[in-house]
Amino acid sequence: MSEYSAKDIKVLEGLEAVRHRPAMYIGSTSSQGLHHLVYEIVDNSVDEAIGGHCHNIDVTIHMDESITVVDDGRGIPVDIHPETGKAAVELVLTTLHAGGKFDNSNYKVSGGLHGVGSSCVNALSEHMDIEIHRDGYRWVQEYERGNPLYDLKQMEPSSRTGTTIHFKPDPEIFEVTTYDFDILANRLREMAFLNKGVKISLTDERTDVTQVYHYEHGLVEFVNYLNSKKKPLHPPICFRKEKNDVVIEVAMQYTTSYSESLFSFANNINTHDGGTHVAGFRKALTRTLNVYAKEKGFLKNAKVAVTGDDVKEGLTAIISVMLPNPQFEGQTKGKLGNSEISGIAESITNDALGAYLEENPAEAALMVKKIIESATAREAARKARELTRRKSILESTSLPGKLADCQEKDPALSEIYIVEGDSAGGSAKQGRDRQNQAILPLRGKILNVEKARIDKMLSSQTIKDLITALGAGIGNDNFDINKLRYHKIVIMTDADVDGAHIRTLLLTFFFRQMPEIIERGYLYIAQPPLYKISKGKKTEYLLNDETLEDYLLKEVVDEVVIQGDIEIKGQELLRYIKLIGRRNKVLANYELKQMDDRVMQSVAFVDRELLSGGFKGQAIADATMEVIRTWFPYLGQVQSTVEEDRVIFSSVKNGLRKLTVVDEHLLTTKGFEDLYKLTAEVRKIGRPPFKVVRGETSYEVRNLREASERIFEEAKKGYSLQRYKGLGEMNPEQLWETTMDPATRSFLQVSINDAVETDMIFATLMGDDVEPRREFIEANALRVANLDI
Repeated sequence: MSEYSAKDIKVLEGLEAVRHRPAMYIGSTSSQGLHHLVYEIVDNSVDEAIGGHCHNIDVTIHMDESITVVDDGRGIPVDIHPETGKAAVELVLTTLHAGGKFDNSNYKVSGGLHGVGSSCVNALSEHMDIEIHRDGYRWVQEYERGNPLYDLKQMEPSSRTGTTIHFKPDPEIFEVTTYDFDILANRLREMAFLNKGVKISLTDERTDVTQVYHYEHGLVEFVNYLNSKKKPLHPPICFRKEKNDVVIEVAMQYTTSYSESLFSFANNINTHDGGTHVAGFRKALTRTLNVYAKEKGFLKNAKVAVTGDDVKEGLTAIISVMLPNPQFEGQTKGKLGNSEISGIAESITNDALGAYLEENPAEAALMVKKIIESATAREAARKARELTRRKSILESTSLPGKLADCQEKDPALSEIYIVEGDSAGGSAKQGRDRQNQAILPLRGKILNVEKARIDKMLSSQTIKDLITALGAGIGNDNFDINKLRYHKIVIMTDADVDGAHIRTLLLTFFFRQMPEIIERGYLYIAQPPLYKISKGKKTEYLLNDETLEDYLLKEVVDEVVIQGDIEIKGQELLRYIKLIGRRNKVLANYELKQMDDRVMQSVAFVDRELLSGGFKGQAIADATMEVIRTWFPYLGQVQSTVEEDRVIFSSVKNGLRKLTVVDEHLLTTKGFEDLYKLTAEVRKIGRPPFKVVRGETSYEVRNLREASERIFEEAKKGYSLQRYKGLGEMNPEQLWETTMDPATRSFLQVSINDAVETDMIFATLMGDDVEPRREFIEANALRVANLDI
């Protein structure tokens, strides 16, 4: 093991600029930059793991949105740096470009090449404290906004090694300071796949959730994860070889799907834009499969030539390269530029894949058959694709007949609205600004391109109309973003289930066939209002149920009181109504499962001690029945049956018998945890019945749900409320005012924050396999607040 000490820390420049221009160093001060802070610290721990010095990395999100990262590596050096006279750890945390990664003695490869990691996080943190176990002792130091509060302190003796960094992002710097568990989870899972054997855990103290990522087979398990919702044609192919200090590792597998899922990494950094390692792999893949197909006679009767596009269809591949001195394009490290890597990747892939095909003829035949089918379909689609190329000005009459084009010829100033049906299309055409707004109505449902090959896709008139209207062509050889006729492409569908389905189908089309449109930020989703509310001459348009509730509550919050053991009014009433609403949504999910939500509400009243520390069936049954007797006697006759590992409550609601099964699993779900916390808050109002009082009028209600409903009824008095079923119900003036006028409209810009996760979701929800879709819907049912059925 090479020695790692202060003399290995190289200093390049000072840290003054980071707080003044944080976006230069972490990309942005939005949510993306906030999460980047965690990646910078974790990357340092992973670099230790690459060198074989670290096996466990634990990340924790605390209640106050601070983060702790713990590893069992060697620990940052604590000795005095020979050039500066400061402890090496202080140098690492207070000096930009100070790190052990600028020569190859300690880190042959590293994801933190730019070296700004730890010091940037320190500069952009309100507070940071570090604990190091190294050289036989525990060492500590604290910082505020990048400045040390005291010199490094040597504490008690310690026999372990490792680094613990705890930091709280500075709210003066960041626009948001709330961490998204899923964003961190996806990144950490990715890191664990790429570094086999390293155990990475993520704990969220806010929700009491912990996930552990540990993959002994690395990239093979990554491919299995990506293809878990698809139908593979053969087991994963994996190879790893080193050449000229460069390590190339590839895992790949063909499936029955029609899209490609390829993800590439250089020194653990996701190279979203590919680079020389991807170019070398693609070249070798096309050549090797082509040579094998010719040599084994597969192409004799096919009458097609296999191209690079054909070998992409149905391919899932992970390409990971580890190399010294990587050259990335920009601080975001989106594309690998080292020219020598292309030849190395090509050579290694040629040798390894060629050997695999020879040794596994059955699997090889399946792969070759797949690419020949793709080539045949591509040839069949060639003429159809020709029709979709952008027409010249003289040929402009060939634009789709349904398209109402705009007068503006500059794409940067032009918008196109994709609407469902002729009814909405008619209103949109009349209400639009003809100068720069085009309208394309779609007939019926768009084809699900996740399940269709390009020849079938291009035989769909709806798809052809869409491609022709956009003008940029389709397919790798024909798509040209510079020929796109509009730089704002707006999906405008109804706010119901059918509208959501059409919107999802369109998003699938753009994600699979024209991802560059999304990457450029050209794709948007219109947000038409769901409600129109009027009183006298005053009219408001409201986006959804939540905005309607907010609007109504604001109107009556100062006039209504809930009377229980305590009196709730004003802003406190507003807070309680929100809590009751959230609790009602959680209870509604139990109703969907044919359980009695009133019984579940009663279980949530039981003392925490009885609900944790092992399942206590009889005690839970007795306590729940007591709650029903004293708090909710109107439930009528409820019976409980205690079995070994569950309690079954039998009740009658609306004339139907309900069986509510409570077991240990249910009591540990996030849904029940949410219900318990919300119930603990709202029960402070006291025991029912309650009174809702407005002026001289008083209403008695049996529970808080009825209280909430009564308040909304009071709020609606005097208002005329219209719920729009579709855009076709709006007249042109209303459509312009609410959805198309740049001064008042609301758009969502479509972006891809996590390509791996997005790929998985589209494959799950839009693919052929029903079972993964059913599992996804069941797993996410509790996240659904309201279904428009």
